Amino acid sequence: MILLKKIDIYIFKRFFTLFLMTFLICIFILLMQFLWKHFAELIGKGIGLDVLAEFFVYSIFTLVPMALPLAILLASLMTFGNMGENFELTAMKSAGISLFRIIRPLIIFIAMISVGAFYFSNHVLPVSQTKLWTLIFSLRQKSPELDIPSGEFYSGINGLNLYVREKEEGLLKHLMIYDFSEGFNSATVMVADSGRISLSEDKKYLLLTLYDGESFENLKNQSINSNSASIPYRRESFSMKEILLDFDSDFTRLDESILEDQHVSKNIDQLTQSIDSVNEIVKVRVKDQQNEMVERRYFGRESGWGRSLEVSENIQLENYNPDSLFLKQDKTKMTLAVSQSISRANDLKSQIEYNKIMLNEPQRYVSRHEIEWHRKFTLSFACLIFFFIGAPLGAIIRKGGLGTPVVISVIMFIIYYIIDNTGYKMAREGLWTAAEGMWLSSSVLLPIGIFLTYKAAVDATLFNKEEYMKLLQQAKQLLEQLYTKSKSLFRKQKSQ
Repeated sequence: MILLKKIDIYIFKRFFTLFLMTFLICIFILLMQFLWKHFAELIGKGIGLDVLAEFFVYSIFTLVPMALPLAILLASLMTFGNMGENFELTAMKSAGISLFRIIRPLIIFIAMISVGAFYFSNHVLPVSQTKLWTLIFSLRQKSPELDIPSGEFYSGINGLNLYVREKEEGLLKHLMIYDFSEGFNSATVMVADSGRISLSEDKKYLLLTLYDGESFENLKNQSINSNSASIPYRRESFSMKEILLDFDSDFTRLDESILEDQHVSKNIDQLTQSIDSVNEIVKVRVKDQQNEMVERRYFGRESGWGRSLEVSENIQLENYNPDSLFLKQDKTKMTLAVSQSISRANDLKSQIEYNKIMLNEPQRYVSRHEIEWHRKFTLSFACLIFFFIGAPLGAIIRKGGLGTPVVISVIMFIIYYIIDNTGYKMAREGLWTAAEGMWLSSSVLLPIGIFLTYKAAVDATLFNKEEYMKLLQQAKQLLEQLYTKSKSLFRKQKSQ
């Protein structure tokens, strides 16, 4: 009993060390990918280190649900791959310890991680996502840092393209300015020998002072004679010209209330409440639209063929043949009936399209919330699935280190990501239900985990080249026998 307890501690230490290392590596890789995706919001904005640190912290919290399953897969592969390569698993099994007894402490640990991942997704993740996206939206609205390069065009000032040939002690020399703030057809071009740029004290405006230059303004929109082929313009020479531009360089943080009704900022209870309330709205709209379509179908209020809906209840349309009734009419009435039918069909089509638009937004709202509701469970369940894929796979391949386990982990995670993303998009577009789309990856990978666990428990040689060659040889012999029998049968029939 003491020996088994020591084995449990030994296995747990081996796994936990690798898990901690792989988790940090996965967070780092995913963080780099996330930063590259939001590169434009961070570079050139002149934001402080405190804002950058806040961005990093919220990004790390947001990436934890994706990094956790990958870290569990890689750590379990490396742990049991190393133990298999060093014949530690063989020694344990020869001592009568089964695979399930070996991995029992890790199963308990992974189950605790899965429960913790669910509570993290339900309580911490909504807060971090709300703060992160509020910060990203705030960064997108911030003006870029004023750092005008020399020898290239600078477009960091709204509506202006500024070219400076060289800079010397704060003085900009040989400037060209293209002002498209009033549109391309009303562009203003300015050239100056030199100039200076300074910010106002409140950092809300930019003062551009130009020396010894000219400006050319297109007056096409102010042309009195629109048929004239010539386009008027205004030319101005100046020794000094000052231009005041809007340029807010302060960082203004948006209020987090802009995301309070979004699915990313809600926990399970809030998502359930939102889904139920909006579903009731959808049901009411669907019922109203159905009643309206039934009333307008044959003898509605707008048709002019009956004064009320009650008239249609006493008429059995099955007793009439529309074709024979139509053909008995004269040409004028036939033409009138056709035109009225086309008009009513177009009205009905417009009404259906309008109803679809009215239902589309609340249905999309419900779909996004249902997807987020299921995601909080699927991410936790993925931790268990990846452990039961990685642990038996490592015991089977018996390869440790960072070579083979990393390759297999990346391949498995790519397969998981593709399947999960496919299900997510199907659910988002309404082609599948949210449950079908979000549980697709789990339903595909769970049988793989069960199969690999069974193969590892019975010490099956899953990646033995000789076994596969033997199966191929048997398949080849079977095909040859079938071919020989079919050929002899064909000859016998031909001779008869």
